Amino acid sequence: MWIKFIFALIPIIWLITSLGVLKMAATKATMIGLIITIILALFSFNMPLINVFSATLEGALMALFPIIYVIVAALFTYNVTNKSGSLKVIQDLLSSISTDKRILVLIIAWGFGGFLEAIAGFGTAVAIPAGILIAFGIDPIRASAICLIANTTPTAFGAIGLPVITLANITQINGSELSTYVTFELFPLIVVIPFILVILVENSLKAIKGVAGICLASGFAFALPQIIVAKFVGPELPAIVGAIFSIVVTIFLAKLRKQNEKQTEGKKEKSQSFAQVLKAMSPFILVFVFVLLASPLVPSINQLLNQFIIKFSIGKGSFKFAYLASPGTLIIIATIIGGLIEKIKLQELSKIFIVTIKGLGKTTLTVCTIVALAKVMGYSGMTNALAVSLVALMGPVYPLVAPLIGAIGTFITGSDTSANVLFGNLQLSAAQSLGANVDWVVASNMVGATAGKMISPQSIAVATASTGLEGHEGELLKQALKWFSLYLIVICLYLFGLGIILGMLKY
Repeated sequence: MWIKFIFALIPIIWLITSLGVLKMAATKATMIGLIITIILALFSFNMPLINVFSATLEGALMALFPIIYVIVAALFTYNVTNKSGSLKVIQDLLSSISTDKRILVLIIAWGFGGFLEAIAGFGTAVAIPAGILIAFGIDPIRASAICLIANTTPTAFGAIGLPVITLANITQINGSELSTYVTFELFPLIVVIPFILVILVENSLKAIKGVAGICLASGFAFALPQIIVAKFVGPELPAIVGAIFSIVVTIFLAKLRKQNEKQTEGKKEKSQSFAQVLKAMSPFILVFVFVLLASPLVPSINQLLNQFIIKFSIGKGSFKFAYLASPGTLIIIATIIGGLIEKIKLQELSKIFIVTIKGLGKTTLTVCTIVALAKVMGYSGMTNALAVSLVALMGPVYPLVAPLIGAIGTFITGSDTSANVLFGNLQLSAAQSLGANVDWVVASNMVGATAGKMISPQSIAVATASTGLEGHEGELLKQALKWFSLYLIVICLYLFGLGIILGMLKY
């Protein structure tokens, strides 16, 4: 077992070393990583060659649809709003609220990013906010790191609650009950992250001075509604409601702060009419409306759209793509309509779309290879070997590292949902064998999965693609890795300690 554990670690060690230490280009690092994984799968895990090929193909197809498809859609939205001049209107609107970059980060990366993750997922929460932050003069690497860290806790309920819904279905735990545990376990992280984002803006602890109250309010405004909605409604709406509350509270306090400040400049701010703002925001408003209408919250439309599906078997797995229900399709349609509202001709929109696709060549290769790598690791038994070995190694104190299992799942696959599919039942079995509270331990897989999201090569690739930083993946990973380590340590200690205090865990 331990030999397989060591072999299974090799692809992960390679990805971290090649990207973070050797600073190798992501396309090259992930391609070599895939080759290493295939060799290990063939000769150390006895995976038949045909199964290796089918797993690689399945991963590549899954990377293209829906992941790259949604990234293209998100960047298309950003490029259209930039081309039409609407981005400048949005900038003016945000500047009228505050010119303080720390507060803008809370509104854009934390609030708006959390909202995008909640309704669409698949990288939109990194791609769009990062571009807006750069437009406000924030360094691209720093803007990307900020958005990666902001896009952690909201991913638990991303894409209308899909990760938690999946975890509940796999483990046969009540969805509302599991959702409540997840929100409770995430609570301190949601409160702390706004402070981390503000620190990152100036790369100094001193950055908190003057905005500590707004950071605290922004975190609580996100966390408290999530708990209430999860308890009484279920897993579909917690992040949506939390993000909206956070945005409203942050804007209110920012405006209050601005009114109380002495005006040091006589420069008059440029104001935008309601009609101008509505026109500029039309693509984002339409994205929200379309994705929400196509979600499980509106069963009739959701079921109708999900009938239009491409599905076929690939070896042991299968490829399934609901092309009309996909967030990518909905975002593209919303953006085209929004672009027409903004007086951009259809021919010009087509050109912008083509340019957007052409600019994602390296990112497409990176994401295809990393998802293929994840599939080979999963089907060969490598991913399971990592988890089972950790359970055996830790014994009675296994709940201390339960979040680490979830983090490994997301690091490998780039998806909280996939991490729950891989390890949900493992966490369930471990909790039952230890006599621990099943809900508590299973929920910790979801919480740990949010940590892995910030350093997943797939997430890093999305961030670099959206900010024009292809080739700087290693630098970005290095930035995110230190915060990931702190995030994970806090999760593990907090969940283990509080679990014992509350009697959820036995020790």
